[in-house]
Amino acid sequence: MEILSQIWSFLGLLTVLQNVLPTQLLSVLHSCYESIQDFFSPYSYFEIPEFNGYCGVDVNDLYRHVNLYLNSINSSSTCPRLTLSRSKSSKSISYTLAPNHTVNDTFRGHHLSWTHQVDNVQDSVEEKRSFTLKLPKRQRLELLTPYLEHVTARAEEFERVSRERRLFTNNGHGSYESGWSSVPFRHPSTFETLALEPELKTQLMDDLTAFSEGKEFYHKIGRAWKRGYLLYGPPGSGKSSLIAAMANFLCYDVYDLELSKVSDNSELRALLIQTTNRSIIVIEDIDCSINLTGDRMTKTRNNHSMHKKNRHVIGDNAENNGRVTLSGLLNFTDGLWSCCGEEKVIVFTTNHKDNVDPALVRCGRMDMHVSLGTCGMHAFKVLVKNYLGLDSHALFDVVESCIRSGGTLTPAHIGEILLRNRRDADVAVKSVLAAMQVKIIGADMDATEGGHEYDDMARTPESIGRRLMESPDNWPEGSPEKKKKKDGSTWEKNVKFLVRLRSLTKSDSGRRGV
Repeated sequence: MEILSQIWSFLGLLTVLQNVLPTQLLSVLHSCYESIQDFFSPYSYFEIPEFNGYCGVDVNDLYRHVNLYLNSINSSSTCPRLTLSRSKSSKSISYTLAPNHTVNDTFRGHHLSWTHQVDNVQDSVEEKRSFTLKLPKRQRLELLTPYLEHVTARAEEFERVSRERRLFTNNGHGSYESGWSSVPFRHPSTFETLALEPELKTQLMDDLTAFSEGKEFYHKIGRAWKRGYLLYGPPGSGKSSLIAAMANFLCYDVYDLELSKVSDNSELRALLIQTTNRSIIVIEDIDCSINLTGDRMTKTRNNHSMHKKNRHVIGDNAENNGRVTLSGLLNFTDGLWSCCGEEKVIVFTTNHKDNVDPALVRCGRMDMHVSLGTCGMHAFKVLVKNYLGLDSHALFDVVESCIRSGGTLTPAHIGEILLRNRRDADVAVKSVLAAMQVKIIGADMDATEGGHEYDDMARTPESIGRRLMESPDNWPEGSPEKKKKKDGSTWEKNVKFLVRLRSLTKSDSGRRGV
C-alpha cells in the first residue's frame, strides 16, 4: 500500500507540474528525455509523417507506401489489433494498424518494427498520424536505404495488383482538364480462358512479362517504355477478349480511344497526356475509325498541285480541315509525345491488315503482330472446357477431322453454339459438328447465320446428315447444297467426305455409348 501511495503521489506531482510549467519548458524536458533514451537504446527510430512540412497539404508518398506495404505482408499474423476497411467499389479488405500499435518485420536477418502513431492536435478535431520505424542502431546505415527501397517496390506491386482497374473512353472534350470518362473494369477474360493455341498464348505472356519487368532495360537502351500490338483477324476471332486478358494479366487500366470523337491532332495529344502509367490504349478497327490510309495519297496530290502555283505552300487539307491525320496518329504512337508517361501498351485491332497504312504498323510502333483466326483443336477444347466443363468427349476425334478438312469456325461462333446448348453436352458438340459440316460443304454462312436455316442446322445436327443421305435432286431449290452441286468434282469430294464423317460419328457414338 505504501508503494502505491508513493506512485499516486508522483503522478499527482507530474500533473501539477504539467499544469504549472510553461508548454515550451515541458517540450524541452520531453526532448531531453527522448535524447537520453535514444542514447542508451540499442535501436534507432525514424518517423514518417502523413504530410510533408507543417501545412498538412503535401501528402508524404512514403507514408502511403508504408501503409500499402503493411497490407501486403499480412499484418494480422503479428499485430493483435487492426483497423479493417473496404470501399464500395472494391471487393478486397484493406488492413491498417490500429492507433499506437506495433507490427514486427524482418529484413536481411534483422528484426524491425513499425508503430502507427496517432496523436490528437490540441484545440482541434484533427489527428496527427505517422509511422515510426525501429531498427538496430549499429546496422541502420546499411539497412535503412535498401529496406525503404524494398518497402516501396513491394507497395507499388501490391497497389498494382489490388487496386480497382478502370475502363476509360474519350468523351469528346479532350482539350479540357479531363477528356476521359471511366467505369470499373471487371472483364472476366484471362489467358486461361482464351481460345488460343498454346504456343501463341505462351509467346504473348512471355512478351508481356518481359515488358512489365523491363524498366531498367528500356532506360538503358534509350527507348520509351511502351509496346505496341497489332491484333488482326476476322470478326469473332477474340481480339477484344485478348485485350481484356492482357489488361487482367498486367493489372493495367484500359483506355478505349474512339478516333471519330477526336477533333484534331492537338486534342489527340491532350488525350495522350491525360492517360496514366500502367495502362493499355486501344484503338479498335483502326482501318474503319477514320480514313487514314488515304491521307498520304491525298496529301501528295495536293502538294503536287499547290507546288505549281506557289512553292512555299504546303498542301495539307486534312490538317486544315481540323481532324486527326495520319501524321498525328504516327506521332501519337511513336513521336516525341509518345514518351509522356511510362509502362504503356498501345493496341490496334483490324479485321483486314492490308487496309492499314504500313507506316502505322511498322516495327517500333506495332512491335508484335498477332494473327487471330479460327479455332484449332486445342482452342476448341478450351471452349468446351469453359462452356461445358468437359476435358474430353467421344466426338473430339471427329471434330479434329473436320478442322483438318477446312471446317474451322471462329471462337465466337463456337461459343454461341455451346452457350445455346450448354444443358446437354452431347447436343452441344454435335451442333458444333453440324456447323463445321456446313462450313466444309461451302454453305454461305454470312447469308444464313442470322436466319432460321442456320439456327435449325445448329440446333438439330441430324438434319444435315439426313440431307446428305438424300438424293441431291430432292434438295430444295436455292439451298447451299443445291448451289454447290454445280461446282463439280470439289463438291462431290466434300459430300463423300461428309458421308464418311457421318458414318464415323455414328460408329463412335455407338462404340462409346454417346
